Amino acid sequence: MFHKILVAMDSSKTGDEIFDYALALAQPLKADLMLLHVLSSDEVGAPDMPLALPGPYYYPGLSDLPLQTYRETWEKLEAQGIGRLQSCEKQAKLHGVSTEYTQTSGSPGRTICDLAQNWGADLILMGCRGRAGLSQLILGSVSNYVMHHAPCSVVVVKAPVHTFSPLDHTPETSVHLTESRLAGWQ
Repeated sequence: MFHKILVAMDSSKTGDEIFDYALALAQPLKADLMLLHVLSSDEVGAPDMPLALPGPYYYPGLSDLPLQTYRETWEKLEAQGIGRLQSCEKQAKLHGVSTEYTQTSGSPGRTICDLAQNWGADLILMGCRGRAGLSQLILGSVSNYVMHHAPCSVVVVKAPVHTFSPLDHTPETSVHLTESRLAGWQ
């Protein structure tokens, strides 16, 4: 069945659920796991590129601050990502699952597919953010890209559904609840 499972994780709670799902799947199959985190500007918490980069009116002490803050934020994200991967690797090994990990930066969809090909994965396990409509059209969907370009089977774990129920039964609450459901909040 599946012997090499590539687990594409991000820094969201869904990433934790994907890891748990992968561990539960790998144990009985005696499959190996490859945990992957792709650092990307699309990720939650990723810094925006500073608007002011060194130019003709460059003042070393003043102009370096936005770029320095940008670099420090990326370094922090890199360290958090590695820490999370190491923690998951340790947990998997405690459960008897052979596990390795890697973190890289780049285009998530392409990176996932390339690693699946190079590592010889026979399954990719990943999450989806639930983008729909215009945001999916403009920004694209990593899971959609992977499903169409992966060299192996792909399982997409959807983000948990948040169900809202009214605290009171006033007409205003019912209207807001209906609006949130129409907006995709369930």
